[in-house]
Amino acid sequence: MIATVRLDDKLEGTLLRLSDTLHKKKSEVIRDAISFYAENFEITQKSRILKAVEKTKDIDKIEFQDFGDVQDDGL
Repeated sequence: MIATVRLDDKLEGTLLRLSDTLHKKKSEVIRDAISFYAENFEITQKSRILKAVEKTKDIDKIEFQDFGDVQDDGL
């Protein structure tokens, strides 16, 4: 697939410097950047979900600690 990307002057300069420094074609740098972004986005999303689950568990522990005494009352 071929994609066209519009870059402002500053971002174009950054791309050129990275390309020169890494000895890679500009298209390789762009592909690497997209892969890096996608991987970190997924990691961030998973982290946020896990934090939300932990927060919910902590709230549940506090909310239901009063019911611990009646769990084994034979009802």
